Amino acid sequence: MDNKPPPNTARPRIYLAGPDVFRPDARAHFVRLSAACDAAGLAALLPADGNEEQTSDAPEKQIYEANMQRLRGADGVVANLASFRGMEPDSGTVFEVGAAIALGIPVVAYGVPEGSYADRVRAALPCEVDANGVLREAGTGIAVEDFGQQLNLMLACSIHIEATPEAALRKMAQVLAVHRATEAGNP
Repeated sequence: MDNKPPPNTARPRIYLAGPDVFRPDARAHFVRLSAACDAAGLAALLPADGNEEQTSDAPEKQIYEANMQRLRGADGVVANLASFRGMEPDSGTVFEVGAAIALGIPVVAYGVPEGSYADRVRAALPCEVDANGVLREAGTGIAVEDFGQQLNLMLACSIHIEATPEAALRKMAQVLAVHRATEAGNP
């Protein structure tokens, strides 16, 4: 007799992380991302934007709680890690990526600029290489992480990076298919 649980046939739930809620066309953008999720066999979990049912909590606390609840209920996270107001991704999105990794939820990112983080810093700020070969900001002497990765090593080593949202969703579908096959005992 087979003691394996029946396969989960529900579409995997994917939390769509990113600063996209700030876009002027956010609603239309999420309609497109939801359609791309559908095309990849995934179900979109959209981030809270403050339009949810009101509670006695402050609006920012309510948005945080709603997004954390959605994140905890996700099978995967697809995150827009494009540079946001500078050379780094949106800090809220980075928090959500870290929380997902800590919860054991796989993450696939998109929007990450080509090339290395160090090359982008070099292009934006005066930098110099010190006597030990360490790249440093010229004015402050602060070291610039230079492992050849597109993002800081804590992100680059914990996620998959794809070029577009559609490619990220396809990759997430593959990652989750492997995960489900492994759980079912069919590696």
